[in-house]
Amino acid sequence: MKAKSANSQRRKLTACLLGCAVFAILPGAALAQGPVRITLDEAIQLALQHNHNLLASRTTIQQSQAAETTANLRPNPSLFATWAYLPFFSPSNQNSDYLQSGTEGDLGLSYLLERGKKRQHRLQAARDITAQTRSLVADNERSLTFSVASLFVNVQLAESTLELAQQDLESFQKTVDLGEMRYKAGAISEDDYLKIKLQLLQFETDLQQAQLARVQALSDLRQLLGYESVAPGYDVTGPFEYQPVKGNVEDFQLKALQNRPDLRAAQQGVTAARSQYELQRAIRKQDVTVSANYSHVSGINTATVSGSVPLPIFDRNQGEIARARFAITQAQEQEKATNGQTLTDVRDAYEGLRTNDKVITLYRSGYLEVAQKDRDISQYAYQRGAASLLDFLDAERSYRATQIAYRQALASYLLALEQLREAVGVRDLQ
Repeated sequence: MKAKSANSQRRKLTACLLGCAVFAILPGAALAQGPVRITLDEAIQLALQHNHNLLASRTTIQQSQAAETTANLRPNPSLFATWAYLPFFSPSNQNSDYLQSGTEGDLGLSYLLERGKKRQHRLQAARDITAQTRSLVADNERSLTFSVASLFVNVQLAESTLELAQQDLESFQKTVDLGEMRYKAGAISEDDYLKIKLQLLQFETDLQQAQLARVQALSDLRQLLGYESVAPGYDVTGPFEYQPVKGNVEDFQLKALQNRPDLRAAQQGVTAARSQYELQRAIRKQDVTVSANYSHVSGINTATVSGSVPLPIFDRNQGEIARARFAITQAQEQEKATNGQTLTDVRDAYEGLRTNDKVITLYRSGYLEVAQKDRDISQYAYQRGAASLLDFLDAERSYRATQIAYRQALASYLLALEQLREAVGVRDLQ
């Protein structure tokens, strides 16, 4: 009985320890499945790790590396064997003497000797293509980063607009309640009260539209991050505010020429085209096939060594050499076009950022305070009967329009900033 009791206590203790371990693990697991708040940098990292289109694009690097393996392979030797004049239909000849003296057997081995360092040129051409592929994938990452940042700003704009709509609705609801009290007290007419109450519909509609915009923006962003990489109820966090940028367009253009992966890919395209040209020139050289053959004929054993080479009378790979030469010119022109496009992208993005910066500066120079003060004065005066209802509603509409316009201008500025980062090819512009 004592042994059974001791075993029972041990089982209870083990169960208790396991339970504690489970409860220690569960909060972390629940947190991983629950709502999370991610910053812009975290969103970009999630997209780079989980975006399925990007992951599919990265496989092209492995495919190109596999092509390197193929390009570096040597030709396989050929083994051949024959045994002729076997007496299948002559039973009388099926003896060892006939098989030794009356049949013919051949066994040989041949191998293709590549000339002109074809294998080395094939491998170099494949490596150059792999290098270009890496840069193209890096350019896909640059484009994805911009898309994530743009959608992140859209979410911030939607949440800021939603916050404004909630504040306006709560503030105007107090005005409606006050208007109802004044109407019941006979301080205002029923028509004025109904106008105030009808204006509440606009605030309620704005709130519903802001909620929809937020849900859709979060959904679009989640698709880029990798649908399964974040919890359904996730949210974003980070400052939605003005971020001044210092620098001139020439510095940004110089940095772009040093960092843009699409320009690097275009430059590597020229190198790859030249490698293809050298490969085609190497293919022009004819390969030699050598073979060694052992023969047994009528009881005599012989060995034969031979070699063969095509005579380059007609086909000297002229067409492919010419095509590869023109491909070099094509790649060089594409590099020049990409170089010019890089400079153009930076200038366009820089000018767009400057223009949006001026707009934001106008709002921040005092117009926001003016709209806020005008609304507050009109509300105070109306509540005390010193201003008409129309004046108050007009001030309310002006305040709301100014606030929404400022948020949209701020989002445009932040999007212009992200466009400049994409054009330069780096996140840090300083």
